[in-house]
Amino acid sequence: MGDLDGKRVLLTGGGSGIGRAVVDRYVEEGAQVAVLELVDERVEELNDEYPDAVHAMQGDVSEWEDNQAAVEATVDQFGGLDVFVGNAGIFDDAVHLNDLSPEELQDGFWELFGVNVLGYMLGAKAALPELIESEGCMVFTASYSSFYPATGGILYTPAKHAIAGIIRQLAYELSPKIRVNGVAPGYSPTNLSGTDALGQESSSAVPEEIDERYPLKIPMPEEYAGYYVLLASERDSRASTGTIIEADSGLSIRGADDPAGGYDL
Repeated sequence: MGDLDGKRVLLTGGGSGIGRAVVDRYVEEGAQVAVLELVDERVEELNDEYPDAVHAMQGDVSEWEDNQAAVEATVDQFGGLDVFVGNAGIFDDAVHLNDLSPEELQDGFWELFGVNVLGYMLGAKAALPELIESEGCMVFTASYSSFYPATGGILYTPAKHAIAGIIRQLAYELSPKIRVNGVAPGYSPTNLSGTDALGQESSSAVPEEIDERYPLKIPMPEEYAGYYVLLASERDSRASTGTIIEADSGLSIRGADDPAGGYDL
């Protein structure tokens, strides 16, 4: 018997990285998981590997219609919705303000905030009626960058700070029926996509200078999945809402100490 037996889940960005690790763990814990994923190949991989427990579909979290369709497909496939996990995100390669032209700043903002912030809001909005019905919960992927600078850039860090605000505001608005919590990972080799508007690519390599900053070793994506199980479990986290678990390998007690953080202005 798993901790999430019978739970019906919709998770965004579940084709790779932490999202894929959470899908694997949720299935192991007895959940049925619908996945909204942008990349077609990842959708196929999930459906092939889990023909019964997972229903993956292609879509863009920054589009309302795709979020609405994902909720409808979840209900059609599994009979309802108990847990919404907002996880899809892109990175800005820790770019600094002084490195961007005004045009790049505008285009990069709309792209990254559309996925990392608006995408969470649209997913939550689409899932809300079903979660009210089931008295379910929401779990969001925040970040070390939701609280501190230096590991993200001028776009990613403000966007992840916004996620902390979304979690707290929705926890306030939706209590007592719906719990809203988050996990704030540190660095992990997740192949997080870059921002297309800035010509950035995905990378899963762990730079040596990042590895040296952490008091603990750099975790693999699956080492975060248990936090998502905890927050989706009524038995183990019923008393928590508005909570963000900082799982950053101790980075917050040491600080990022980025030697490239300043400018000779």
